[in-house]
Amino acid sequence: MFDFEKLEVYSKAKTFNLRVQKFLRHGTLDSATRNQFRRASLSIPLNIAEGSGRNSKLDKRNFMIIARGSVFECVAICDILKDEGLLKEEEYQKFYAFAEELSKIFMQ
Repeated sequence: MFDFEKLEVYSKAKTFNLRVQKFLRHGTLDSATRNQFRRASLSIPLNIAEGSGRNSKLDKRNFMIIARGSVFECVAICDILKDEGLLKEEEYQKFYAFAEELSKIFMQ
């Protein structure tokens, strides 16, 4: 088992990514927005995994910072989609709450 597979934040990041992917399958977004949201959500668990393989604490921390930045990017995308009427308030709140939980784990 790889170290990152044991991390709670990795497990939650995968779940967040799956929720984004499910939304994208049923949404009516333009291809650029769909691609950006997909890449941002996928970047979270991938950076956690890559960072866990680094030897120095500074390198590991840098990848966690990048992963957290991708969480913020996803929140911004959701906010814009909500403003455009492409994401219902209820869906927005679910994404927001999950992203906020992820963000807090990175701060620990």
